[in-house]
Amino acid sequence: MKGYQILKTKHLQLKTVAIFIIFNCIVLFSKGQPTNRILFIFDDSYSMYAPWNSNIKIEVAKKIMGEFLDSLKTIPNLELALRCYGHQTFIKPERNCKDTKLEVSFAPASKSAPLIKQRIQKLEPLGTTPIAYSLGESAADFTSCSNCRNIIILITDGIEECGGVPCQVSAELQKKGIFLRPFVIGVGLDVKFADVFGCMGKFYDVSNEANFKDVLNLVLTEAISQTTVQVDLLDILKKPTETDVNMTFYDAGTKQIKYNYLHTLNHRGNPDTLVLSPSITYDLMIHTIPPIEKKNISIQQGKHNVIPVDAPQGYLKLELEGTLSKYYPTCVVRKKDDMNTLNIQDFGKVDKYIVGKYDIEVLTLPRIKLHDVEIQQSTTNTIKIPTSGNAYITKGGGGYGSIFVDDGKKMTWVCNLNTTLQNEIIYLQPGNYKLEFRYENAKQTLNTIEKKFVITSAVTTNVKLN
Repeated sequence: MKGYQILKTKHLQLKTVAIFIIFNCIVLFSKGQPTNRILFIFDDSYSMYAPWNSNIKIEVAKKIMGEFLDSLKTIPNLELALRCYGHQTFIKPERNCKDTKLEVSFAPASKSAPLIKQRIQKLEPLGTTPIAYSLGESAADFTSCSNCRNIIILITDGIEECGGVPCQVSAELQKKGIFLRPFVIGVGLDVKFADVFGCMGKFYDVSNEANFKDVLNLVLTEAISQTTVQVDLLDILKKPTETDVNMTFYDAGTKQIKYNYLHTLNHRGNPDTLVLSPSITYDLMIHTIPPIEKKNISIQQGKHNVIPVDAPQGYLKLELEGTLSKYYPTCVVRKKDDMNTLNIQDFGKVDKYIVGKYDIEVLTLPRIKLHDVEIQQSTTNTIKIPTSGNAYITKGGGGYGSIFVDDGKKMTWVCNLNTTLQNEIIYLQPGNYKLEFRYENAKQTLNTIEKKFVITSAVTTNVKLN
C-alpha cells in the first residue's frame, strides 16, 4: 500500500502539468467580447500513475496545474470548470464506466481557479477511461448563456476503455451547438493515437514533459483568441505540400527576430497551426536554398490566417562513381549566371533547392564546372563524377613546380606544388597529367624536370622526381 500511495501522489503531478501550462498565456479582452467558458475534462484514471520523464504523470500534472491556475485569476471574460473521470471507483474488480463528475462548476476565473487547484490537489487516480460518456455528460455542465463561447480541453493519457465512441458524441454535441470543436491533449501517448482523437477534436501530442508547456500555451491562446496562423509552402501546383524547412518571423518595423520555427505538416498532412501576436506586422524569411522572403504580413485578430508562399522544391544528389576513397570533394552551388554562392554541398549528400536552374563548380582538381543543372518539383537530379585518385609525389628536396592536364594540345594548369614539402599527396581526377618541377638549388632553367603520369580512380600513383 505504501508503494501504491507513492504512485498515486506522483500521478497527480502530471495532469496538473497539463492544465497549468495551458494557462500560462494571459489574453486581454474588451468589454464587448463574449465570455470564454473552458471546461477541463481531466483524466484521473489509474494509468496516470505511470512513470513519465522526471516523475509519474499525476505528480507532474499536479505541480504544473497549481502554478498555472494561480496565474489565471486576473484574466477577464474567462470562466473555468472542471470535470474529472476515473477518480471515484477503483478499477478492480470491475470497471465503472460511469465514473465521471463535474467537480467545479463554471465561475469567473478569479473564483474558479483556486477551487479547481484545491480539488486537483486532492484527486486520487483510481479507475478507468470513459471518455465518450464524460463528453456526453458535459453537455449539462454548460448552462444557458447568450454570449458565451463554450470550449472543452480534454487532457488524457489513454484512449476510450468503455466501448463508447468519443468521435460520434463530440460530433453530435458540436452539431447541437453545445460546444466548439474540442481540444485534445495526449499526455505521453504514442503518435499512432493521433487519428483516434483527430476525429473528436484538434489533437496535440505531448511526447515529453519538456514540450508540455508549449502545447498548453498554444491550446489556451487558440481556444480564447482564435487568432491562429498557418504557413502554406506551395509546390509547383500551388498545393501546400512543401515542409521541413526553417522559417523566421521578423518584426517588420524593428527588424528584430520574433519567432523561429521549423515548418511542419501535422499528422493529417496539413501545415501545422501557429499562434502569433496580431499586434505586429511581420516579414517572413523561409530558409530554403535560395531563401524566400515575404514582407509586411498582417495577422487578423480572431481569425485563422493562412500565409501562402511559393516554395516549389526538388533535390540535388551528389555521388562518386567507382571505388570510393577517403577523399570526398565538395561543390559550390550558384543560381544560373549569378556568381553569389548559395550553398556548399558535399558529395554523398542530398540537399533541397527551389525549382530552377543552377551552376555547379565541383572543387576537385582539376575543377569540374556544370551549367544549367535543373531542379524539378519533388524529383532528384543526381550528379555523378569519378572518384579521384592521388599522386604521391616524392621530391627529395624543396623546389618549385606545377601540375598540368596533359591532353596533347595545350598546357592547362591544375595546381602548384608546396615548395616546402619533400613529399606530398595531391588528389586528382582520373586522366593524363604532366608535372613540371625545378629544385630550389638548381639555378638554370634547363634543370626543369618533366614527369608524365596517369591517375586512376581510387588508386595511388607514385611520381618520383629524384
